[in-house]
Amino acid sequence: MRVTTPEIGAICQSRQGRDKDRYYIISEVLSEESVLVTDGNFKRLASPKKKNVKHLKLLPEKAESIALKLIGGEKVFDTEIYSALKNYNYPKPAEENSDDKK
Repeated sequence: MRVTTPEIGAICQSRQGRDKDRYYIISEVLSEESVLVTDGNFKRLASPKKKNVKHLKLLPEKAESIALKLIGGEKVFDTEIYSALKNYNYPKPAEENSDDKK
Protein backbone atom coordinates (compact mmCIF):
# COMPACT_ATOMS: atom_id res chain seq x y z
CA MET A 1 0.00 0.00 0.00
CA ARG A 2 1.53 3.28 -1.13
CA VAL A 3 0.58 6.46 0.74
CA THR A 4 0.65 9.63 -1.36
CA THR A 5 -1.15 12.21 0.76
CA PRO A 6 0.54 13.55 3.92
CA GLU A 7 -1.59 13.59 7.08
CA ILE A 8 -1.00 14.98 10.55
CA GLY A 9 0.35 12.22 12.80
CA ALA A 10 1.59 10.07 9.93
CA ILE A 11 5.02 8.48 10.23
CA CYS A 12 7.47 9.21 7.43
CA GLN A 13 11.10 8.54 6.56
CA SER A 14 13.49 11.12 5.14
CA ARG A 15 14.93 10.12 1.75
CA GLN A 16 17.09 13.20 1.09
CA GLY A 17 19.42 15.47 3.01
CA ARG A 18 21.76 14.97 5.92
CA ASP A 19 18.90 13.44 7.91
CA LYS A 20 18.45 10.65 5.33
CA ASP A 21 16.82 7.47 6.74
CA ARG A 22 15.57 9.29 9.87
CA TYR A 23 11.93 8.78 10.87
CA TYR A 24 9.57 11.65 11.73
CA ILE A 25 5.95 12.35 12.59
CA ILE A 26 4.15 14.96 10.48
CA SER A 27 3.09 17.74 12.84
CA GLU A 28 1.55 20.09 10.26
CA VAL A 29 0.67 20.01 6.56
CA LEU A 30 1.60 23.35 4.97
CA SER A 31 0.61 22.49 1.39
CA GLU A 32 0.53 19.51 -0.95
CA GLU A 33 4.29 19.92 -1.43
CA SER A 34 5.60 20.67 2.08
CA VAL A 35 5.06 19.59 5.68
CA LEU A 36 6.52 20.23 9.13
CA VAL A 37 8.05 17.17 10.78
CA THR A 38 9.32 16.40 14.26
CA ASP A 39 11.13 13.49 15.91
CA GLY A 40 10.99 14.58 19.55
CA ASN A 41 14.77 14.55 19.87
CA PHE A 42 16.72 16.56 17.30
CA LYS A 43 13.70 18.32 15.82
CA ARG A 44 11.28 19.22 18.58
CA LEU A 45 7.73 20.55 18.32
CA ALA A 46 8.94 24.06 19.19
CA SER A 47 11.13 24.13 16.06
CA PRO A 48 9.92 21.53 13.53
CA LYS A 49 11.73 20.86 10.27
CA LYS A 50 10.16 21.89 6.99
CA LYS A 51 10.42 19.08 4.44
CA ASN A 52 9.37 18.70 0.84
CA VAL A 53 6.98 15.76 0.44
CA LYS A 54 9.07 14.53 -2.52
CA HIS A 55 11.94 13.98 -0.06
CA LEU A 56 9.84 11.83 2.29
CA LYS A 57 8.72 8.23 2.17
CA LEU A 58 5.21 8.26 3.65
CA LEU A 59 4.51 5.10 5.65
CA PRO A 60 1.04 3.61 6.14
CA GLU A 61 1.54 3.69 9.94
CA LYS A 62 0.12 6.56 11.95
CA ALA A 63 0.51 7.67 15.57
CA GLU A 64 -3.23 7.95 16.27
CA SER A 65 -3.06 9.34 19.82
CA ILE A 66 -0.56 12.03 18.80
CA ALA A 67 -2.57 12.87 15.68
CA LEU A 68 -5.74 13.39 17.72
CA LYS A 69 -3.93 15.69 20.14
CA LEU A 70 -2.32 17.74 17.34
CA ILE A 71 -5.61 18.12 15.47
CA GLY A 72 -7.52 18.95 18.67
CA GLY A 73 -4.98 21.58 19.70
CA GLU A 74 -4.02 19.71 22.87
CA LYS A 75 -0.54 19.80 24.38
CA VAL A 76 1.82 17.18 22.92
CA PHE A 77 5.15 16.50 24.57
CA ASP A 78 8.36 15.74 22.71
CA THR A 79 8.79 12.62 24.85
CA GLU A 80 5.53 11.21 23.42
CA ILE A 81 6.82 11.68 19.89
CA TYR A 82 10.24 10.29 20.78
CA SER A 83 8.62 7.20 22.33
CA ALA A 84 6.40 6.62 19.29
CA LEU A 85 9.42 6.73 16.97
CA LYS A 86 11.92 4.92 19.22
CA ASN A 87 11.51 1.54 17.49
CA TYR A 88 11.98 3.18 14.08
CA ASN A 89 15.00 5.42 14.79
CA TYR A 90 16.70 3.17 17.35
CA PRO A 91 15.90 -0.46 16.50
CA LYS A 92 16.99 -3.08 19.00
CA PRO A 93 20.07 -5.05 17.89
CA ALA A 94 19.60 -8.75 17.17
CA GLU A 95 19.95 -10.79 20.33
CA GLU A 96 23.08 -12.88 20.53
CA ASN A 97 22.81 -16.60 21.13
CA SER A 98 23.34 -17.04 24.89
CA ASP A 99 24.26 -20.74 24.49
CA ASP A 100 27.61 -19.85 22.90
CA LYS A 101 28.79 -18.02 26.02
CA LYS A 102 28.42 -21.00 28.40
